[in-house]
Parts: sequence; structure tokens; C-alpha cells
Amino acid sequence: MTAVTSRESIRLTQYAHGGGCACKIPPGELEEVLRGLGTAVPVRHPAGELLVGLDAGDDATVVRLPSGIGVLATTDFFTPVVDDPYDWGRIAAANALSDVYATGGRPLLAVNLLAWPRGVLPFDLAREVLRGGLAVAADAGCHVAGGHSVDDPEPKYGLAVTGLVDPDRLLRNDAGTPGAPLSLTKPLGIGVLNSRHNATGAAFPQAVEAMTRLNREAAEAALAAGITCATDVTGFGLLGHAYKLARASGVTALIDSTAVPYLDGARQALREGYVSGGTRRNLQWVRPHSDLSAVDENEALLLADAQTSGGLLVAGEIPGAPVVGELLPRGDHALVVR
Repeated sequence: MTAVTSRESIRLTQYAHGGGCACKIPPGELEEVLRGLGTAVPVRHPAGELLVGLDAGDDATVVRLPSGIGVLATTDFFTPVVDDPYDWGRIAAANALSDVYATGGRPLLAVNLLAWPRGVLPFDLAREVLRGGLAVAADAGCHVAGGHSVDDPEPKYGLAVTGLVDPDRLLRNDAGTPGAPLSLTKPLGIGVLNSRHNATGAAFPQAVEAMTRLNREAAEAALAAGITCATDVTGFGLLGHAYKLARASGVTALIDSTAVPYLDGARQALREGYVSGGTRRNLQWVRPHSDLSAVDENEALLLADAQTSGGLLVAGEIPGAPVVGELLPRGDHALVVR
């Protein structure tokens, strides 16, 4: 067995081929895998009615029980996105819980998902990862108990979450209507800053703060405003998630590039070349369905930047969130950037 590395010399991001949501399977390839599976799942079942499944690419699955209660389930896990194990645990937990908020629900309970290269990385680091996840779940009012762990060459961590939701007050991808403004609740730039951190070890507390901030308040504000359409912006970038929302809703998403907020340092990281492969694949995926003629390649890459635990993209206005575009009647493209 390989000797355990001393904790002081460990950079967790160096033990993974890609960090955070940037290590997702590319969206085009994932859709090929999932093609046709949505229709294979019965919409009605004695245990309850499936309200949200695979078809529109929503963030979680929702079932209405015979009692009328809506039960929500989701899972998310990934490789290290930062070197600090406690922060990685917090980020991974917030990211998993984000799917609950993006659907309009509230988390009830979760179980841990942990992959760890035993004999390579010390288990006290794994304990810190789990402690970080517990801290964020506690802030969300979500129980965490048990889970599953495996010996794996790459460290990975996340949560499988069960939540409750009002079936008549869902946030979903396919409910967008022409005329609705598009609001974004967190700035972009997480991906390029994480790529720079991975390459250099430089810390970016502004990115950690954004990634560990729960989307709870944004979801509550959207529901209070009567909004029915939203998604979270994670591994497929703003362009990828806006495209999915527009396609599912049968509309065109117009993004105003001048209105999109970015974290401090994001543009510098882009200029220095810290762009993940996931971001480039995001842009390649949406390009055939988009009009990007108004922006240059660098701006398009920032808009496609693979986010980890990003904000919500909401079809409506909520306090504190800048309006970054609007939904239009379906035109020649599902996505237009000006």
C-alpha cells in the first residue's frame, strides 16, 4: 500500500483530473446517454405521481404522494474544487442542496457520498470534508445521517438529498413564458478562479464565499413573487443552463452580456488562460443553437464558464438579483447573447 502523504504537503485538487462541476460529463454526451429514458419511467405509479422527471432536464425529481405531499430527491458529488478539505465539504454540500432550492423545495434529510483513496490521503482530511458538509447542512436545517463510502483513486464527496415541496408551487425548467425577465442570483467567474487555484494554489475567498452560500433565500424570494420557472447555474455554465431552460420552455433566452456580474479577478484569470475543458465543451455545445455574434470568444467563454454551486437563474425579478436578460417568443435560436 502506498504510504499516506503528510497532511501539511497535501493539495487536494492535485488528486483529481478535474475540479467541482467542471468534471461533469459534457452536456451533449450526457443527453445521448439519457435519450429516451424519460419515457421509460411511468408517469403514474401506485406510490405516487411523478411530476418532474428526466424529460426537461430539471434539477431534481419530484413525486406527489397520494396524500398530496410533494417529495423531492436529488444527488450531487464531485472531485475537489479547492485544497482546503473543510471548504470542499461545505461547497459540495451547498451544491447538492442547490438542486432542492432550484426546484422550490426545502431539504429534509441527506446521506453522505464519499470516495476516498485510502492509503494515499489521510482519513483526518476525509473527516474535515464530512465536517464541512455537516456544517452547511445544519445551516440549511437538513439532517445528515449515514451514507456510503468507497475506496477510490480519486477523492469525491457530495450528498444525496430528500426534500419536501408544494406540488402546486414548483420551480421548473419548462415553465418559462415570453416577456419574463431573467435574474441571476450569484456572479459568474467561479470556474476560472477555481482553475487558477488548481494551477497555482492561490486562494480566492470571494469564490469560496459564493460557492458556500445557500440558494435558500433566492428560492424563497422566487416563490414569494409567484415565479414558476428557475434553474441553478452549475457545471453547464450560464449559457448551457439558459439554453436548457429556453429549449424546455419553447422560448428564446436573451442574455445581456453587459448586465452579467462577475467575481473580482475572474476576467484576469480568463486573460491568463485559466479556462477549464468543461467550459470549452459548454460553449461548443450551445454554439449551434445560439447567436453569439455580439460578443467575442473570451466573453462567450466567461458566459459558458463551468460554475460550481452557482446561483439561480430565475424567470422573474427578485430583490437583490440583477436582471441579465429576458425570455422572448421562440425565434431562430434558443439562445441569443447581445
